[in-house]
Amino acid sequence: MPVQFKIDILEEIRKLVGGFEPVVLNSVVLELEGLARAKGRSGPAARYGLAIAKNCTVAGSYEVSPVPVDEQVITYATHHDCMVVTNDRQVRDALLARGIGVISMRKQKKLEVLRK
Repeated sequence: MPVQFKIDILEEIRKLVGGFEPVVLNSVVLELEGLARAKGRSGPAARYGLAIAKNCTVAGSYEVSPVPVDEQVITYATHHDCMVVTNDRQVRDALLARGIGVISMRKQKKLEVLRK
């Protein structure tokens, strides 16, 4: 989102929810590191994601898991009762179905908090 829509994601989240502790799963960092080597749009976006991740607490296992990263994010958010920032429709819907709040891009202009 930050690269595609040219927003300061952490500042925009602060405006929405006030103080917060940004957390990123280690599996997400590993996925971004793999994507960062790609050419085209995904490489620069992943590199920017890694730069944002440096401002976050890294959580989760440092072992490679057979569980898909999206499922790990859903499980972590469910167990820790924390909101998730995502534009992925499947992840968003799964989180909302579990009563977990989601921060998502609205009309390519601003972030919004979604709750069910």
